[in-house]
Amino acid sequence: MAVYLTKEKTEGIFKEFGGSEKNSGSTEGQIALFTYRIKELSDHLQRNKKDHSCRRTLLTIVGKRKSLLKYLAKKDITKYRALIEKLGLRK
Repeated sequence: MAVYLTKEKTEGIFKEFGGSEKNSGSTEGQIALFTYRIKELSDHLQRNKKDHSCRRTLLTIVGKRKSLLKYLAKKDITKYRALIEKLGLRK
């Protein structure tokens, strides 16, 4: 993992969104983790415009988050709407 993503930070994200810090398989926790990584990679790309491997990683993570959001919307629409509101994804 990257330097910005420590074990404590990961556990904190999963505790807030996934129920417990050991529940790393929860869809909500994974979406929250991807959102945090997307934000950090976007900040990195603002400073380093020619980092193409980072850009590719960012696009991969965005695609994974999109598919997880689609799955969550199909499975439980109320959890999906609550998560979108909590993370501030849709304007």
